[in-house]
Amino acid sequence: MYPLLTGLSVIEASSFVASPTAGLYCAQMGADVIRVDQIGGGPDFNRWPLAANGASLYWENLNRAKRSVALDLGSGEGRELLAELVRATGQCITNFPVGSFMAHDRLAAGRADLITVRVMGLADGGPALDYTVNCAVGFPDLTGPGPEPVNHVLAAWDLLTGAYAAFALLAALRRREMTGEGGEVRVPLMDVALGTAANLGMFAEVLTGGGNRERLGNAVYGAFGRDFRTRDGVRMMIMAITARQWTALVSVLGIEAEVAAIETARGTSFAKDEGERFRHRDALFPLVEARVVQRDHAELAAALDAAGGCHGAYRTMHEAATDPALAANPMFGASPNPSGESYPAAGSFATLPGLDRLPPRPAPQLGQHSEEVLAERLGLSGGAIAALIDRKIVAQA
Repeated sequence: MYPLLTGLSVIEASSFVASPTAGLYCAQMGADVIRVDQIGGGPDFNRWPLAANGASLYWENLNRAKRSVALDLGSGEGRELLAELVRATGQCITNFPVGSFMAHDRLAAGRADLITVRVMGLADGGPALDYTVNCAVGFPDLTGPGPEPVNHVLAAWDLLTGAYAAFALLAALRRREMTGEGGEVRVPLMDVALGTAANLGMFAEVLTGGGNRERLGNAVYGAFGRDFRTRDGVRMMIMAITARQWTALVSVLGIEAEVAAIETARGTSFAKDEGERFRHRDALFPLVEARVVQRDHAELAAALDAAGGCHGAYRTMHEAATDPALAANPMFGASPNPSGESYPAAGSFATLPGLDRLPPRPAPQLGQHSEEVLAERLGLSGGAIAALIDRKIVAQA
């Protein structure tokens, strides 16, 4: 964590992945992010994966470094408390529907310069999730060897949308600093996916005569890259995007003469054009495969590292999580967890050289800061808060 956003407070009323991720990234950079949930937990409070005691490992990691307020959001009084918190704070992140009690116009009626960042499924307000967006954009039809579509397990669009929402919040704050104007920023999951495909040239490719790409399995489109198996049975991904990486691979495998013969026979050069390496993969893949299978992984990996090559071994998630390099990575640190489990916690993905990195902070207990926040933000007395707790409008952990 870093104190770059110290002084910025954000109300987060959200669930699942994209919207909480936006709040998490702000919190990891020092913002005071106050997550407001339904008493007893929102729809993602018990989401898998779970700890042995049933606590959500998902929830306690996506909500690190935040404060927690629990309200009865099914009641008019609880909803009004949330609205008042938003107005008092000045900015919020939410994935509540456009027409809900969290509608921007309703909230801004009490504060004209309010900023609302709203994560949505579809731009028209319709529902969508990462996996329904992914299949609609066409990526499963490109994944795997075919012919059936293959979903990937990483919620990539949720994560990209969360990052974009955090960026959009900072952009809106900058605009307010310059103009005094607030406003609503809507970030639909589908638009993030569509825009990403467009920015990568993928829509242009199919619309200008390229047609749908062929299925490549683990091969990389437009460059040299594929999985290969070593003599000792390790499967590794080998890439050669740059000229240096290609030269390193050719040198380490000792295939200079064979590559030169292919270049001469086909009237091309692989040294500078990654597209040519892809175009002639029918000749290059078998050549590399025949040499990789003659080497043990540790020896080959060390040789590629020394030469400037690019590679990575396939591992299980458990192997990645128990790699000694993870313990040595300053991004990770010890942190108490509501589940009671002990494991490395991630902090900010970014590193700022010369600035001390603060250790990761834990997720809160649900409602842990209800009294504190209501007193601090709304000026409610202890007696008023106690009455709200007695009537089950507010809950305190």
